Amino acid sequence: MIVLLPPSETKAAGGTAEPLSTASLGFPGLAVARSRALAALDRLVAAGQDVSTPAKARAAADNAAVRDAPTMPAIERYTGVLYDALGAASLDADARDWVDAHVVIQSALLGFVRASDRIPAYKVSEHTRLPGERMRELWSGAGDAIEGFALDLRSKAYAAVAPVAGAVPVEIVSPDGRALNHWNKAGKGALVRSLALAGVEAPSADALVAWAASADVPLTRAEGGLRLVVQDPRLVAAR
Repeated sequence: MIVLLPPSETKAAGGTAEPLSTASLGFPGLAVARSRALAALDRLVAAGQDVSTPAKARAAADNAAVRDAPTMPAIERYTGVLYDALGAASLDADARDWVDAHVVIQSALLGFVRASDRIPAYKVSEHTRLPGERMRELWSGAGDAIEGFALDLRSKAYAAVAPVAGAVPVEIVSPDGRALNHWNKAGKGALVRSLALAGVEAPSADALVAWAASADVPLTRAEGGLRLVVQDPRLVAAR
């Protein structure tokens, strides 16, 4: 079982591990695409980046230092609503091991990376124009690296950049069936936390739904995938 997550626009600063080594990242079949992406980022940096605000200046500095900056596990690098709700830092050892073994994050710069892969801070999204590259061409075949049952919690934009055949998407809705924005991300993070704490090993969507029913998690079958109902701002799906 693989859980696919989107990256976040915001990232933690710093790190304590050695600089980026693409050879040490998961999914070695993405090596050529990663090399192309990093070379394109070098060209973007050389051409000059927008530094008109403190946030943009920090982003430009991160991109300029991406090959030499210290790294940290991807699950700690990404921040924001989804990752706050997941709360990897507060998981016990067994749950953290589950995250490292099952969670895969889609990076616009590095393709799919495992939760434990050590990566630097950077500022590249699916909307970034990397000189000489197109995101959808760069990562169009990346989904071939994902094998087995994949629970797809990515945004539609990232799923379109790197389609994964057979991946099962999850729709996040309110109790009255309305689509959600902010709580969409929080609901996804809470669901992953629930899975990690329970140590779920589901070989299929049906098996996952069966676990959810036994654990009182509001995850059910829906047309084209699964549906998670977010009950309230405290996300009672989280355990």
